[in-house]
Amino acid sequence: MDISKKIVDDFVANDVSFITTVPCKQLGGVIEEVEARPEIYHIPSNKEDEGMGLCAGAFMGGKRPAIIMQNTAIGVTINTLVTLTQFYRMPLPMLISYRGELKEPVACQVEMAVHTKALLNQLNIPTYHFHKQEDVDEFDDILKYTFMCNKPVAILTDATFWGGY
Repeated sequence: MDISKKIVDDFVANDVSFITTVPCKQLGGVIEEVEARPEIYHIPSNKEDEGMGLCAGAFMGGKRPAIIMQNTAIGVTINTLVTLTQFYRMPLPMLISYRGELKEPVACQVEMAVHTKALLNQLNIPTYHFHKQEDVDEFDDILKYTFMCNKPVAILTDATFWGGY
């Protein structure tokens, strides 16, 4: 199974037509797949909070948005998540590479991994953690949940899920 294709197929099946991405080696295959799809308007972002602002604009313009990013920037997105995304009840699927977990080769990534789930929990953001490739089978249901309840939802994907580095 091509995980990147499955993820983007699920985005398309759930009418996600606007995706912003912040570069990440782990998510490179998904980003390439997003870029190749004519039914998705893809805008790369320089920073995660900037991307959330783009998603808010797309949502207010009638689109279903998503953001693809790393967990290392969760800290800088807190204000945007609370005062924009949550306040305006904006559904936002966040596909997040969970750097700093098992098989992580970069030591400085570990520190944010220690805080990622706690920060998302503190913000009451439903969080799913994909460890095994078959976990991707839940992605479609997670997207449906996000748009049904008008909430941001975090899908953390670690190195084990992606098959290492």
